[in-house]
Amino acid sequence: MGKKEQGMCELCKRENVEITRHHLTPKELGGTFLPTASLCIPCHKQIHALYTNEELAARLNTVASLKQDEKISKYVQWIKKQPSSKLIKTKKSNSRKKRS
Repeated sequence: MGKKEQGMCELCKRENVEITRHHLTPKELGGTFLPTASLCIPCHKQIHALYTNEELAARLNTVASLKQDEKISKYVQWIKKQPSSKLIKTKKSNSRKKRS
């Protein structure tokens, strides 16, 4: 397996974290060649636990719009205080469970 990319998460701003590419418009909804964001694994997982692909494509397709959304902003305030080495458990939100 190749070396993992380390960097700063564009959402929580934590540094020296493992970075993943988040398609701001989900690939399934036409975002394959559209902008992406560099996110840490916990932030990336939390976004997909809270929102459907349709919500992400329609109203949360920029880092700025994600930061302004109440559900994820509460999470970001908490995660930015956590050390990058801490393993974070992600749970699907109750409202997301009902829609799935």
